[in-house]
Amino acid sequence: MARAAIAVTALLLTACGSQRDATTRSFPAAAGTPPAGIGRPGAATPAIRVRSAWVKLEVPAGNGAFPFNRPHRLQLPVGWTATVWARYTGLRLMAWTPEHHLLASSPQNDDVVEFVPGANPATVPARHVVITGLRRAQGLAFDRVGGREVLYVAAANELDRYTWVDGRPTDRTVLVPDLPDTQPAQDDVHELKNVVVGRDHTIYVDIGSSSNASPRTSWHGTPRASVMAYRPDGRRLRVWATGVRNGDGLAFAPDGTLWTAVNERDQMPYPFHGPYGSAHDAYDQVMQAYVNEHPPDEVARLPPGRDLGWPYCDPDPDVQPGVPGGARNYGAMRFDVDPQTNAGSRQLNCAKLTPIERGLPAHSAPLGFHFLLGSALPQPWSQGAVVAAHGSWDRQPPRSPQVYWLPWEARARTLGPAITILTGLQNANGSRWGRTVDALPGPDGALYVSDDAANAIYRIVPTGGS
Repeated sequence: MARAAIAVTALLLTACGSQRDATTRSFPAAAGTPPAGIGRPGAATPAIRVRSAWVKLEVPAGNGAFPFNRPHRLQLPVGWTATVWARYTGLRLMAWTPEHHLLASSPQNDDVVEFVPGANPATVPARHVVITGLRRAQGLAFDRVGGREVLYVAAANELDRYTWVDGRPTDRTVLVPDLPDTQPAQDDVHELKNVVVGRDHTIYVDIGSSSNASPRTSWHGTPRASVMAYRPDGRRLRVWATGVRNGDGLAFAPDGTLWTAVNERDQMPYPFHGPYGSAHDAYDQVMQAYVNEHPPDEVARLPPGRDLGWPYCDPDPDVQPGVPGGARNYGAMRFDVDPQTNAGSRQLNCAKLTPIERGLPAHSAPLGFHFLLGSALPQPWSQGAVVAAHGSWDRQPPRSPQVYWLPWEARARTLGPAITILTGLQNANGSRWGRTVDALPGPDGALYVSDDAANAIYRIVPTGGS
């Protein structure tokens, strides 16, 4: 971690140092949070100092419809550039085709659109809708099975497979029907899904919870708040992980292990007997000051059979649990017993759960998640992972949409503290002109970031990129 910190600092301090709008900021776990530890509760890691700058968001001709009919800026590491590369409504998760064209899902339109870069990757790409009629399609993943390129598309109610022939999806097969979809009686349905494929061609699909925080449910035998594993022919292999409230971020680490980035619960009650603020005994009370930082969202390794605790056990970043205004540690987070769903630990013994590897500030709402090792991004960025965060709804002030970068610590086989590398989509009054959803490395060394509020894909070129 020390070597990674030095590499990041050296790169950013020497790049474009004369830029007038540059500032030096510390991003220990994320902008605005205290230092975060790596391996054990209470162990602090020195902050990585990053020179950042407000960068004009360039808007090519043809891409200037609202909200880009007026100037915008993004805050990025010094020397990076940003362009509104493509436009389409409701853009969510992305994947590169074998031809190095960019696919992006639009659950809002029930379709998948393809962007074809020109000879100059910075120019506005051609655009074609290639898949239509899938209910709330979101997750996209390619694999090569039996000598054929195949594309998996995770819709709200099913997993579909297409054979990819001559740059087009053909031979649609409903591989897994009847996936958990809407449940109108519940209060917080997570119907959108993601899909990733392992080295052995096993297919993994996240199944979001049907509620914010109520007892676990299932749908025709498929548990909600889970990650499911399927064989390439669509047969169920096993329930891979449980207690995963909304794990749309699915990715494989450099060591081959599956990880997830999870949206944790909202409106969390205070889990301890004792004073907090003006309350003499704040147990089970929902207080905005506590909700603002609890529970943290999470990035976790998913070995088979892991339980991430939701809704019975909530990860806690506090070095001194329950103490207002104390330091927070987002590494190896242990759990508190949820007073609404697990009073007296009647449902689940939280002390027996494996601590969460890496936390993100509460209500970040992480979505797209990708490891960068082997990508064309320059070092040190290629030695980590990116998580696109959608931003909060129940925090005051709101947590802003942003993109985090986390270093991969190869010896410990884990991710280090998160650093904000893109922000600026939220106005001073808490309103937003955009919301980040996915951040995918491109074959040209750029980072492509989707935005389902501004209906755009940004092309972010890091220092050292093309």
